[in-house]
Amino acid sequence: MDKQTQERIERLEEAVAYLARTVEDLSGIVARQESEFARLARHVGMLMEREAERESETGVVPLADQRPPHW
Repeated sequence: MDKQTQERIERLEEAVAYLARTVEDLSGIVARQESEFARLARHVGMLMEREAERESETGVVPLADQRPPHW
């Protein structure tokens, strides 16, 4: 193998190693985001249930669901 080919192979190996590390880093980030999204979805679900219970206890239509006075 000549010197140019060897240098080219080394550059390609470095690029592949860099890309492999980047993929591993991104995989970890995606895994953390997935667990965070699941946690947030549970939290939103709990808040929605709590609000539905509060609405049913008071019997008042929430302001956001009321028609404006000009209708």
